[in-house]
Amino acid sequence: MMFKALLLCSVVAVALAQYGHGYAAPDYAQPIPYQYGYDIAGDHGEFKQTRHEHGDGHGNVQGSYGYVDAHGINRQVDYVADAHGFRAQVKTNEPGTESQNPADVELHAQPIHVQQPVRGYAAPAPRHGYGLY
Repeated sequence: MMFKALLLCSVVAVALAQYGHGYAAPDYAQPIPYQYGYDIAGDHGEFKQTRHEHGDGHGNVQGSYGYVDAHGINRQVDYVADAHGFRAQVKTNEPGTESQNPADVELHAQPIHVQQPVRGYAAPAPRHGYGLY
C-alpha cells in the first residue's frame, strides 16, 4: 500500500513539472510606475522628516528624503537611479561636514556650530586655592 502511495505521488510530481500548474506566473521582470511619499513632523515642531520617490515603469527612479531637527540641523538628499547609475546630491548644514564629491555624490555643506550640553552631565566648577578636591 505504501509503495502505491509513493508511486502515485511521484507520477503527480512529474506531471506537474512537465505540464505546469495550470496558471501563468506573474511577470516580475516588468516594473510598473509608482509614486509614494510622506511628510511627518513632531507635535511641537521638534523635527521634520520627508520622503518622496517615483519610478517611471522603465527602471528609472527619482526621489528625495530629508530631515530637520529641533536645532535646525538639516539634510536633504535628492537622487536619481537610471541607466547611467545612481547619483545623489546632499545639502546639509550638519556640523563637521564640508563640501566634496566622493563616489559621484555631490555634498553641499554649510555646517552650523551648535552648542548644547551633554544630557545628564555637568562639568564640575573649577576650584581655586589649595586643598583636596
